[in-house]
Amino acid sequence: MSGFENLNTDFYQTSYSIDDQSQQSYDYGGSGGPYSKQYPGYDYSQQGRFVPPDMMQPQQPYTGQIFQPTQAYTPASPQSFYGNNFEDEPPLLEELGINFDHIWQKTLTVLHPLKVADGSIMNETDLAGPMVFCLAFGATLLLAGKIQFGYVYGISAIGCLGMFCLLNLMSMTGVSFGCVASVLGYCLLPMILLSSFAVIFSLQGMVGIILTAVIIGWCSFSASKIFISALAMEGQQLLVAYPCALLYGVFALISVF
Repeated sequence: MSGFENLNTDFYQTSYSIDDQSQQSYDYGGSGGPYSKQYPGYDYSQQGRFVPPDMMQPQQPYTGQIFQPTQAYTPASPQSFYGNNFEDEPPLLEELGINFDHIWQKTLTVLHPLKVADGSIMNETDLAGPMVFCLAFGATLLLAGKIQFGYVYGISAIGCLGMFCLLNLMSMTGVSFGCVASVLGYCLLPMILLSSFAVIFSLQGMVGIILTAVIIGWCSFSASKIFISALAMEGQQLLVAYPCALLYGVFALISVF
């Protein structure tokens, strides 16, 4: 029995005794009652701290009526976004960038080389007219027995890219690629007249050479005039007309031969 008592007392050594339990007390309410033991590592100074009234968020008084709450958000009607009615909406062609009035003015500017070009209209990126003129030029070549649609669009793309780089180097304001393609496409209109003559007459004689030279000069003069007015390049029309004449000369060679 004495050996068992020694084993029991030596099994787990601790400093806890029954007498210490009667001396410990815990204070969970913080009132200093019988449960007032405090543990280290906890800041007890935060308890019961006074909060100033100005730091508290004020509560908004309820101004509505029972069963009739106030509406904080008033949804806007669809008419405030899209106008009063459908008559105020712009036409569909205008939303797509197709303005027949501007197309007609640009066409008249090309057909009348001595007419003063409107720079605000000519500086627009309008590709509807040039696409129609390119198709018309390819169609007249097709009537003459020449299937050259690939050459027409290929030479047009290379020529527009070259003129785009050249005009950006020469002008102070710069120009967009769409504007260059639009102007060069509109000025292709006299070349359609040349290809139309090639359907009926042969352009490989002296009359054909003179007519071809006149058409090339017409196209290059109209294109240079529009570029000068749109980019404010006064006194540089001949410098712009020379590369335009080279480009339209290639189209003239396709029409003649």
